[in-house]
Amino acid sequence: MNISELSASKLRQAATLKERIEQLQKELNSLLGNASAATTAPAKPKAPAMSAAAKAKLSAKLKEVWAKRKAAKQAPTAVKVAQPKSKMSAAAKAAMSAKLKAYWAKKKAAKK
Repeated sequence: MNISELSASKLRQAATLKERIEQLQKELNSLLGNASAATTAPAKPKAPAMSAAAKAKLSAKLKEVWAKRKAAKQAPTAVKVAQPKSKMSAAAKAAMSAKLKAYWAKKKAAKK
């Protein structure tokens, strides 16, 4: 049930009951000599769960694992073997050059 749905009289009753509960709690604490008050005191902060040596070991192990993963990702997939280039003699180059020059000269002359 939402507080916004309660009527004013119900809210007053709830406030009265809460005050009574707090008063009775104070009486109980005084009777027991604040024994229950000590149990409701804020808890001390917890000590670290892991020693410095254990943290260092864990850190070293994780760095090793990460290094292996990084190396695995960067491993070359396959080394390509360079195929030998076909070599053309100087005479063959000169002949090809002459043919191409004649071809392009014809093309240019046809456009004009």
